[in-house]
Amino acid sequence: MTPAEQARQGADRRTLVLWCPDWPAVAAARQAGVPSSEPVAVFRANRVMVCTAAARHEGVRIGMRRREAQSRCPGLVVFALTGDLGGDLPGVAGRMFEPIATAVEQLVPGIEILRPGLVAVAARGPRRYFGDEQRAAERIVDVVEALDVEARIGVADELEVAVLAARQQRIVPVGGDRAFCAALPIVELAREEVLAPAGRSDLVNLLQRLGIRTAGDLAALPAERVATRFGRDGVAAHRLASGQGDRGVSRRLLPTDLTLEQECDPPLHRVDTAAFLARALAERFHAGLAAAGLACSRLTITAHFTHGPPAHRTWRAARPLTAAATADRLRWQLDGWLTARAVQAARPPKPGAAVVPADDATPWDGDGVSGITALVLEPVEAIDAGRIQYGLWGSDGDDDHRAGWAFARIQGLLGPQSVLTPVLSGGRTARDRVTMVSWGDERVPARDPDAPWPGALPAPSPVVLDVVPSGAGRPGARLPVTLTDAGDAPVVLTGRGRLTAEPAAVGEREIVAWAGPWLFDERWWEAAVPVHQLVAAPAGCAARIQVLCADGSALLLGFLPADGPTRGAARWVLEGVYD
Repeated sequence: MTPAEQARQGADRRTLVLWCPDWPAVAAARQAGVPSSEPVAVFRANRVMVCTAAARHEGVRIGMRRREAQSRCPGLVVFALTGDLGGDLPGVAGRMFEPIATAVEQLVPGIEILRPGLVAVAARGPRRYFGDEQRAAERIVDVVEALDVEARIGVADELEVAVLAARQQRIVPVGGDRAFCAALPIVELAREEVLAPAGRSDLVNLLQRLGIRTAGDLAALPAERVATRFGRDGVAAHRLASGQGDRGVSRRLLPTDLTLEQECDPPLHRVDTAAFLARALAERFHAGLAAAGLACSRLTITAHFTHGPPAHRTWRAARPLTAAATADRLRWQLDGWLTARAVQAARPPKPGAAVVPADDATPWDGDGVSGITALVLEPVEAIDAGRIQYGLWGSDGDDDHRAGWAFARIQGLLGPQSVLTPVLSGGRTARDRVTMVSWGDERVPARDPDAPWPGALPAPSPVVLDVVPSGAGRPGARLPVTLTDAGDAPVVLTGRGRLTAEPAAVGEREIVAWAGPWLFDERWWEAAVPVHQLVAAPAGCAARIQVLCADGSALLLGFLPADGPTRGAARWVLEGVYD
């Protein structure tokens, strides 16, 4: 092959990537009606996940704690990853991005959404239509910025390198991927979530401690040494640092028997109904892929409407999609389509436009909004499911699928809060260290588990927390117990933080060993009881002790002071049971 033919072949497989910086924060601001010029930040686990350029100008940085961010920027508009705006921000970001994706697709067909805010398309068509890649990039940026959204374009031979180029707003010359990546700081390999797995930041930190500062330094290492020392993720990072990608934008279709079609009768008009169907449809879709021994990494969603042509959208993921990830993308896409058509139907007709007669033949239904009559899920690219690691004891995932279907069915009947899953959280008490999240939602803790928690309960933690018998109280209530000494006198906490006597029994169970007490005072600003009053602890001061009973049970007891959280007399409660 001559050099000219090689250059032409390289130009034909180039990829163009559109990046909307800080899109989750921009989408949250647009949803809430906040001007894009205001400083906005989205927090996950009480740390900055993404922020706008105005917030960065005030000193806000990714990973910064909420208190520090607000101290640097008192006017910071704060959104949580879940719970704000009446829903989850990933869903808001997906829905708000649909008009932008539609505008880009009208100019350059065949786009693929890597995530809301990041779009890829083969550069060959736009280059031929507009004359060159620079003109194509300028036209796409003009279309997006006409919607009051900042946009950057990157073009490279490989898709992964094009994503990095978009963050630098660069058009990499043909054959220049390796040289472009060599000059990048090593931290750039972990900035984009579609390229880097969750643990990539730890790998980058390790490489920096070893003196590897740029991607070129990593690419200069022997590939076999990197694989031996850093494993699969190290190999992926080494390939990216060398300007090599895993795969490009492909149009190859898989066998049609893997395509899933779902008729919607009656048509879908409501977003919540579409979200419920999305979860069930995603489970069925992945069950079919699992039966064929495949896992999908690129998915095309097609919706047929009662009025107008069908809509198509292709989603791409760096790693094989799970059923939950597919359900999220399907929900975001349906939400975007239904919302866009509802807005279009609410607009007044243009002067001189034809009016559709209101009879049985009208294609519009519901409140004048075109409904979804059919959904099609089509895998565009899949890999061998043997490359996916299943459970340690040989589970093939069928049990997990069946349990997921059952949970989704229960949530459909009783609501999303009917099935909860625990997430490790931060806190001082054993109960505070568990955040209950609805099944299927992102497992985000309410408090940062890695933050320092002075006065926290030492390890190990109790296994059972909800120890109130069924019907004896509301969920989360704690069972009152009596703690007595050898003479059956009550044992309480003194103002000096000590027990009035050595505990001998808890209820009817004899105590053979105990440890504590551990004090925690979370309302120290209130006036304390004078120290000489040793009957009970000061208001707001509480404590915990661990006891081992003669029957072999190990218990965690908590002392609640008078006028404290109990709004009554001081007492002991059973907070947990150790295994």
